[in-house]
Amino acid sequence: MVRTYVEELDSHVGHEVRLQGWLYNKRSSGRIRFLLLRDGTGIVQCVMAKGQVPEEAFAAFDRLSQESSFSVSGKVRKDDRAPGGFELDVTELELYQTAAEYPITPKEHGVEFLVDRRHLWLRSARQHSIMRVRHRIIRAIRDFFDGRGFTLIDSPILTPAACEGTTTLFETDYFDLGKAYLTQSGQLYAEAGAMAFGKVYCFGPTFRAEKSKTRRHLTEFWMVEPEVAFCDLEQDMDLAEEFLEYVVQTVLKDRAEELKTLERNMKFLQNVKKPLPRITYDEAVEILKKNGVNFEWGNDFGGTDETVISQQFDRPVMVHHYPAKIKAFYMKRDSKNPDLALAVDVLAPEGYGELIGGSQREDDHETLVKRLEEYNLPREAFEWYLDLRKYGSVPHSGFGLGLERTVAWICGLDHIRETSPFPRMIYRITP
Repeated sequence: MVRTYVEELDSHVGHEVRLQGWLYNKRSSGRIRFLLLRDGTGIVQCVMAKGQVPEEAFAAFDRLSQESSFSVSGKVRKDDRAPGGFELDVTELELYQTAAEYPITPKEHGVEFLVDRRHLWLRSARQHSIMRVRHRIIRAIRDFFDGRGFTLIDSPILTPAACEGTTTLFETDYFDLGKAYLTQSGQLYAEAGAMAFGKVYCFGPTFRAEKSKTRRHLTEFWMVEPEVAFCDLEQDMDLAEEFLEYVVQTVLKDRAEELKTLERNMKFLQNVKKPLPRITYDEAVEILKKNGVNFEWGNDFGGTDETVISQQFDRPVMVHHYPAKIKAFYMKRDSKNPDLALAVDVLAPEGYGELIGGSQREDDHETLVKRLEEYNLPREAFEWYLDLRKYGSVPHSGFGLGLERTVAWICGLDHIRETSPFPRMIYRITP
């Protein structure tokens, strides 16, 4: 009999199938035994009646412990009262392994206990839903850019210099060539790709050695970073809001059941449709002052500041034209006010902070040389980057979206550690 998955049962009603998986839970009632089997695609209730299955299979019920692995065969029956809407009337059962006493039980466990057992915690319904939402977000990201003619350019993980701040780098020895660093961003290499292909994106792991213990930070996370030639800040913001709308609405459509399992309030997600509100940094500062926040112009926004700003809107808000001194060296300055950078951050509602950070890039060679000096960055490590401004430089822009923070926001999670299969934080590198 061909193996079937739980998510395929709707097309097998009335037919015999074979399922393989693990025991999620079990109970008995007289001569009837109920097994909840999970196989990674869903959970189905399997019903064994004494006399309808071989005696050996019926007796195996007593040996099945939580997370024991087994297979069952039987006829699929639709039942709206059952988990997933289907039941399996079992005719055969084969036990692969009786699991040892499982450490994660239906009782309440502390977070540290669960994170220590992340390799097992992933099997729970909540974590399963989060990972399926994460997977759909990733596919939506790729579908969006692939469907709009972008070319994927894989950027290196090992780099010779910092993209942004030198104090947040993971450093390693690189053979006889000196020091190398784990990348903070693939953006600089995406810029080279944009000069070759017009519009590109990179999507991969990035690393920040910030000693931050907040619920918004991981030391290893994934970023998607599109880069477009002949693109200014306004066009960059247009792309960002179109992209965010596509991702969120796709997940709402395709992962409604998972979001329901997570008890997610959909209101703010349903509102993610363009145009998104756009305000300047100056306007954002005024919002803070009106709400009693003691904020000095020229500082960057902290987590609390971002929350206060975003609370004024029913969807993500785009904040643009930041003070240049708090932004990266590669961001182009406003020609009307050189103290401002042509930069934009997209802040999520509900206190989830920055989802997207982007800018128009500096495209003038001599200006960029001066910026490297101002930021005390080694010119030799950026000679290849300066070349992009010597051979056909054009206005160009891009942004980066942090995958894990986006997962946290869409799923409504309290802490970003649940967004990664195996999170890495300053106090955790296991399992």
